[in-house]
Amino acid sequence: MQKRITTEELAEVVRLHALWQQNNKDGSRANLSRTDLREMDLCWTNLDGAILSGANLSGAHLRWANLSGANLSGTNLDGADFTGANLDRAILTDANLREADLCWVNLHGANLRGANLRRANLDGAILTHADLSGTNLRGADFRWAKLDGANFTDANLSGADLIRSVTPR
Repeated sequence: MQKRITTEELAEVVRLHALWQQNNKDGSRANLSRTDLREMDLCWTNLDGAILSGANLSGAHLRWANLSGANLSGTNLDGADFTGANLDRAILTDANLREADLCWVNLHGANLRGANLRRANLDGAILTHADLSGTNLRGADFRWAKLDGANFTDANLSGADLIRSVTPR
């Protein structure tokens, strides 16, 4: 069962997380696992290292958010807007990113093993050294994406647009 939280409760979690990031004893790491955050506005929010595993962020607005090193395993991110977000080294194993907007997102070193990225927009995304093994990338858009060192072992790339993706020569 997922718990729905209010905008005010979310703001308090983010405030305490910021203190935790500064090593302030009054802060605490954001743990939003199994939380219902559908369609919430998290644009420009700094949740670096936060725990969001099993949360529902479908339709959420995460433009320019910092989720570097965050644990988003098993999270529902269906249709979420991550434009310009930082997901460097994030854990997105078995996450649902179907039709998510990941345009210009930094996914360097991210673990997306087993994730569903069907029809996701990865236009201009940085996927260097990302693990995309076993992912569903059917119909995904990789135009101008940086893919050097990415692992696509056993990924479903049927209908994916890789034509203008960038790989080292």
